[in-house]
Parts: sequence; C-alpha cells; structure tokens
Amino acid sequence: PASSPGFKKPPALLRLKRKRPGRRSDPAAEAAFVPAPRGPSAAARRRNPFSSLDNAPQRAAAAPQPPAANPAGGDPSAAPFWQFLEPACEEKPPRRAEPAESSDILALSKDLHSPFAVPKVPSSPRQEFPADWSIKTRILFMSSQPFTWAEHLKAQEEAQGFAQHCRATETTLPQSVQEPRLCTELRCAFQQSLVYWQHPSLPWLPLFPRIGADRKIAGKACPWAQDEALQQVLMSDWSVSFTSLYNLLRARLCPYFYVCSAQFSVLFRAAGLAGSDVPTAAIAPTTRGLREAMRSEGIEFSLPLLEESRTRKQKNSEESLETETAEGGGSSVEDGGEPAPSDDDDDGSFSWLEEMGVQDKVKKPDTISIQLRKEKHEVQVDHRPESLVLVRGSNTFTLLNFLISCRSLVAVAGPQAGLPPTLLAPVAFRGGTMQTLKARSVSGRARVQGGFEDVFSLEVLGPILPHALHALTLVLGPAQRGAFRALLSPHEPSAAFNARTAPPQEAVHHDLPACGLHPKTLDQLSQCPTLGKSSIRLLEMKDYAYTWKA
Repeated sequence: PASSPGFKKPPALLRLKRKRPGRRSDPAAEAAFVPAPRGPSAAARRRNPFSSLDNAPQRAAAAPQPPAANPAGGDPSAAPFWQFLEPACEEKPPRRAEPAESSDILALSKDLHSPFAVPKVPSSPRQEFPADWSIKTRILFMSSQPFTWAEHLKAQEEAQGFAQHCRATETTLPQSVQEPRLCTELRCAFQQSLVYWQHPSLPWLPLFPRIGADRKIAGKACPWAQDEALQQVLMSDWSVSFTSLYNLLRARLCPYFYVCSAQFSVLFRAAGLAGSDVPTAAIAPTTRGLREAMRSEGIEFSLPLLEESRTRKQKNSEESLETETAEGGGSSVEDGGEPAPSDDDDDGSFSWLEEMGVQDKVKKPDTISIQLRKEKHEVQVDHRPESLVLVRGSNTFTLLNFLISCRSLVAVAGPQAGLPPTLLAPVAFRGGTMQTLKARSVSGRARVQGGFEDVFSLEVLGPILPHALHALTLVLGPAQRGAFRALLSPHEPSAAFNARTAPPQEAVHHDLPACGLHPKTLDQLSQCPTLGKSSIRLLEMKDYAYTWKA
C-alpha cells in the first residue's frame, strides 16, 4: 500500500547489514576464498578453519602406522588390511565402477556401509570360519591376484554350472590353481555357487530385502494392489510353495529356507543344523502382538537372546553383590540396593486401599494398564534383536499353519500391499524360480608404503545365503592362491539368526547327504552358532587360514 513504501523497498536495511564491521570486504580475505588449483600447488590452499574439531577426519599422517611396513613393490596381500583404505579426508567425485575397469577401492568399501574404518582382524587363524546365518546383500572380495577367471563364462561353462547345481554335484578342486582362467572346473564351480531359488519372481520388483523396502517398490507396477481376486491367487500359489519347502525340510532334502515379509523374517532349519537335533524356526524381529498371537495358537517358543541377557545380568549382579559384601564386611544386604519389584504386587488387588479408607478417592487403573505394566520389559524388546523367537520340534508345523493364515504376514497398505513374502532357498522347490547372484570383477588402486599398488576385487550382489558364502570361499581359495579379503554387508534384521538354538550338550549331528550342499559347507552349518546377535563383517584368508571380525 501507499502508506508503507518501506515494506516494498527495504534497501536501507540491506545497506545496514552490508556496513557491519564483520562484513567488510577485504581483498586478502576474498583472495583466500578463491579455489586453489589442483596439482602441485594444492598444498598452498587455505587451511580449513574447522579442522581442529574432534569429529573432523584425520589426515593420513595421523593414522596409526603398522609395526612392519610393506616394502615397495611387495605383495599387497601381505600388507595389513588398513592400507587398502585411503584416508577419508580426500574428496573424490563419486563414480560407479564398471567391470574390468579401473576404479578407486575406497569408493567400493564405502559403498558397503562398513561400520569400521580401520578393521582389526583376530590374530588366531583357523582352518574354518564360523557359520553366519545372516543374509548378506553384498560381498567385496579383494586380492593381489586378478579375478579375470570369473568374467565372461562360456555358454557351455554356464550350462555345466547350472547342471551341477541341479544335480548337487560335488566339485573337488586342487589346493592351488595355476591358471584359473583356463580351468573349466573352477569356472563351472563358481557359476554353481551363485545359484539360489526364489518365490515369487517378479523381475521388475526388488523382492529382497522386504523390511524397509517401501521406497524401492514405490512407483512400480503392482496390479494386485487393488485386485483382491489376484491377491488370493498369489497367496494361494505362495502357500503351495511354502508347504513344499517345509515338506522338503522335514524330509532332510532342503537344509534351510527363509521367509522374508515386510514386518519380520523367518529362518527354518532342518534337524542336524545349528547344533539342534530337531527342526527349528527363528523369527526376527517380533512384537508383543505377534508373540501373543502365537501363544493363543498354542505355539511354544522361547526368547534365547533375552534369556541370555537376563542370565548374564543376574550373574553380574550376584558377582558384584558378593564383592561388595566381602569388602564391606558385616554390612547388611539392603546396602546392595532395593530388590526388584515383583509382579505379585500388581495382581490387581486393591485391598490395601480399603484398609486405608481411600478406595473411593483414588482412581484405580484398568485391567489393560495393569497387564501392560507387567509386560513392560517384554514390550521394550520389540523390533530389537533381543525379540528373536525360537520355535523347536513339532511346533514348527503349527507355526507353518499360523503363518499361512497370519494377517500381518502380508501388508494391507503401502507399496507392498497384497504382495506375498519372499521365499529364499538353496535347493529347488515347487513354484520356485532359479536365480543367480550378480558378480563382476573390478580393478582398483590400493595405498601401500611408497605409492599405490594394483588391487583386484570381485563384487557379489544379491541375497547371499549362508551356503553361498562358504561355497564362494571354497572356490576363491584355490583361485587366489589362498590369500584374499572380503568385506561383507549383512541384512541387519537377519543377524539375530546367529543366536544359539540349543545348549551345547544337546548338539547332535544328523546325516543330510541329499540336501544339495557341499560336504564341507554342511559340516560348517552343522556347528552351533557362536556369533550371537552379530554377523561377520570382515573375512580374511591368508595361507589358506581364516581370520574374521564380527
């Protein structure tokens, strides 16, 4: 309006801001902000004023140096693993490496979202690494020997690999292959290790992982989302495949399989695997509602991680109480702290209010509030690894029927509405589709003492099942002359499947000769899990011995 011309034109206010003492233009300061040219004069660029912060990336000079440096021109596989990671302070444009093209090894290692910048591997090598029941989404193998033997398989080699997988053919390779590129048996065995089976199979939809995959599926064509008849057909077909897998598992023709839904994942294992003498099923993560629904159906289960945590805390508290009592001499037990509140105090009885004569003046909590207060510790573990549910024996068959009729198994809204869970198995089953993991070789540069060395890497993408990880190591050992490293990116919700399924004294080994796995792989998966709720993130072979870090 005409009465407020200053509202339209605030030049005076802008001039005041420009004339502030701290905002005066300084030719020297302006020259300091001019981007320094890249090249030899890069060292003269202006110092970063925020470099003194504690969370700032450290320069390569501040990185811990190894006790023994690798001589220039030496074997990069003998150097410590930290040398293969360049300093994070060097900014490089992101780029996607293509097969058989040079790329920076740092970009690949960062792309795996590794939680450790400079991993340290155990110092005790072993002939076998522990079984890891988590599903891997990516594995990056690195070695000083090239992976060109894994590229461009011939049609006959690819067909032979598929035939060996379908016939469960055991391939025996020598300890070291001198010419991997010319070894047909090696290339066929590599193709055989990449095969897995999946249902349903929709090429335009990423069906693993399913937890947190709404963004990847959003915008894709989902004709069943609004068609209930089509949803029923898909679910009926899925139920047939699910039942077929369970029957194969009970007959010991399928060692294990996964059921991956949008809310939780289930791992079924045959008797004899993971140190259990009966079939087992592990569910993670779970909620109180799901556990209550299972109890109402008569399914008996346990919470092994939660029970283990409680036992450990109780043991630690007893040890600390004994220590305080021994140090305090004749001190009373009350000095150790108040006893934990008992559930008997919340039994719903309010007779003590009547004794005080205030029963009409105090608002009594309802039954639901009392029940929730009793189960507050159980609710706190929802959606966490400690919520892992373990079902054993004949209860797995009851769980099968429960999952087929479970409403929360299939999403009713969102991008995954009406889409049945994903079934993943190492062997063929009714309705299953053969799939292969994506593998590509990449050449990169690694920093060593005195410069850079060529490092060759092999990247494997897809739902990498436990047997596939072991099968790949059996192939890479002879091909890379017993020396390679691997960065593993696990599907975090499935890491809880590494919980122990049975006490050590109950470990019984059953023969599973016709389950389609290599005998060495079967021996590894038969061992009791030792990783707890963690998973292997770094695996290294040196002189045909393994070291790892979880």
